[in-house]
Amino acid sequence: MTKSVKIGMMSFAHIHAEAYIENIRAIPGVTLSGIVDLDAERAETFGNLYQTPVTDDFERFFAQKPDGVVICSENNAHLSMVERAIEAGVRHICCEKPLATTLADAQRIVALAAANRVNLMTAFPMRFSEPVIEVKRTLDSGAAGKIYCFSSSNEGRMPSLYRKWFVDLVLAGGGALQDHLVHLTDLFRWITGSEVASVYAQSRQAFHPGEVEVETAGMAMLKFRNGVFASIDSSWSRPDYYPTWGGLDFEVVTERGALQVDAFRQKLTVFSHDVQGQRWVDWGSDSNQAMINEFIASIREERPAAVSGEDGLRAVEVVHAAYESAASGQVVTL
Repeated sequence: MTKSVKIGMMSFAHIHAEAYIENIRAIPGVTLSGIVDLDAERAETFGNLYQTPVTDDFERFFAQKPDGVVICSENNAHLSMVERAIEAGVRHICCEKPLATTLADAQRIVALAAANRVNLMTAFPMRFSEPVIEVKRTLDSGAAGKIYCFSSSNEGRMPSLYRKWFVDLVLAGGGALQDHLVHLTDLFRWITGSEVASVYAQSRQAFHPGEVEVETAGMAMLKFRNGVFASIDSSWSRPDYYPTWGGLDFEVVTERGALQVDAFRQKLTVFSHDVQGQRWVDWGSDSNQAMINEFIASIREERPAAVSGEDGLRAVEVVHAAYESAASGQVVTL
C-alpha cells in the first residue's frame, strides 16, 4: 500500500511555487496540507487561485503535521524557513535554489540539516531533465571518451516581470549570476564527478541598464579539479516578449566529438495575432514534476533525496567566488 504523504509549502514568493503546487497534487497519495506566507496580499491571491488554506501563522501551519515542506520564499529567507521547519520537527525539506544568499547562511543550513538528521534537498530540477540525463548516460558509458570542456548558457527574461523581489539586492542576494549560475554549475559537478577548483567571472548591467540595482549579465569560467573547464552565460538577455522565461543549453566537447543539449527543445511554436506573435507549448518531459516525484519518493522510502543540501552549498560557493572575481578582476580559487 502506498504511504500517504502531506506536504506543506513555505511561502509562495518564488515563481516556481506555481508549478510545484500542481506537481504535488499530481502524485497519488500526496496532499497539500497548506501554505504559510507572511505576505498577506500574496497569500490571498494564491490561496484563492489554488483553493488552498493559506496562513501567516507558522504554528497553525505546522499544526497540520506535514511530512515534508517545500520552501519557495525569497532567497534571503531560506535560512529562517529551514530553521522554523526543523524546530517544528519537519524531517524532509526541499529548498529552492540558490540555497542561500551568503556562504555563511548556506553552511548553516547544511549544518542544521546534518545535526538534526533532516533530508535536505536543493531544488535543482535540471538534474531531472530527460535530455540532460540521456547525455550523462552517454558520457558515463565512455562512448564519447574523455570530457574536455563545456560551453553553456542559462539565459532568461528579466524575472521582475513575475516577482519584483528578484531584482532586490537584499532579498535576492544578487542578479543574473545569483539567479542562473547555480543550475549549470550543479549539472557540471554532477556530470564530471569533480568539484570546482577556480572561478573567473565578469558581470554588468548590459541589459535594462539603470532600471535595477543588480547585474543583468554575467559570464563565468569554471575550472574543475579534474582539468575540465566550462564557460557559463547566466544573463537576463531575453526581451520581455520572448516566448518563454528562458532556457538552458550546453555543448560538451570530448575526445571523440561533441554533444549538444537543449533542455527545453521539446516544444511547439504557436503563432497568433497578438503583440507577442508566438508562444511555446512544451510537450516533452517535465523536470519539475520529476524532481518533486523524487522528493516524495525519498520521504516514502526514508532515504536521502538524489540531490542534497551539500549540492546546494557547493553551487553557492561558486556563486560567492564569481562575485568576488567580478569585483576584483582576478581568478578566485576555491
